[in-house]
Amino acid sequence: MSMPAMEALRSTYSDAHITVLARSSVAELYTGSPVCDQVLLYKPQSWKDRWKLSRVLKHVVFDTAILLPNSLESAIVPFLARIPRRIGYARDGRSLLLTDAIPVPPRDGKTHERYYYLELLHRAGLIAEVPLDAPVRLSRGDMREDVIGISPGAAYGTAKRWHAASFADAAAELAGRLQCRVAVFGTPAEADVCQEVATLLRAKHVDAESYAGKTNLREFVDHASRCRLFLTNDNGAMHVASALGVPTVAIFGATNHVTTGPAEQNSVVVRQAVDCSPHKNPCLLRECPIDHRCMTAVTPQRVVEEALRILG
Repeated sequence: MSMPAMEALRSTYSDAHITVLARSSVAELYTGSPVCDQVLLYKPQSWKDRWKLSRVLKHVVFDTAILLPNSLESAIVPFLARIPRRIGYARDGRSLLLTDAIPVPPRDGKTHERYYYLELLHRAGLIAEVPLDAPVRLSRGDMREDVIGISPGAAYGTAKRWHAASFADAAAELAGRLQCRVAVFGTPAEADVCQEVATLLRAKHVDAESYAGKTNLREFVDHASRCRLFLTNDNGAMHVASALGVPTVAIFGATNHVTTGPAEQNSVVVRQAVDCSPHKNPCLLRECPIDHRCMTAVTPQRVVEEALRILG
């Protein structure tokens, strides 16, 4: 979600040296990207670690720190480094650590999350305006393979997960029609559900393999970029696949598809409004207290039809 803001910064300050300070879990998204010149790892475990990192930043002599995370912790190191201008939203009790504590814009539930970061730059006077259409893009190669990618996990909770059997049914139908094999992706914590999907697919005589826990972020980006199609829950893999330009079908239930859905035009959200959610809006619960009807109402056939439609 930060990529449009990073691209806006690079476009406006084309001659600036831009360094990204990021946790190892996401740092590889920026490595080699034209939006920045350098990537530093953020992995402090103690106050001593934070102090050491602040000395590194102070030695480089940065002019400005732009804090995209909302946390108090993210403001501590730039403050200790005495970076002259420290810009971030005024929240989580960190305003005194910032030189530019920007008022938080209202969250109306109708504006995509990427504009939250662009609005920070605009309100701080770093960009002249917030672009009306701000794509979320990652660079990718030209190589495509006959592979359907699946990401059946979701870190937020089980309420976000379409059932493994449904993923397998939809992927098997598409694999047969498109003459593709299937690659299932996930974190080490999602290995069980990924293996379940792969096993169900193999029982349907589909060439399928689980890569859950077997790839780092850069390797996953490389694998995903080669997929012909991607089927996914609302998760990080969804955003990566969509940003890579891979046709993506995202199944949504308990979460807000308007604010956190895939941002690219080659992506489609499949969801079913249900009577247990107020005003047909997503409930935002981590676990479904009843029968998970928002997900069970989404049929494999509907996902297949949407996939074939965006593939043209």
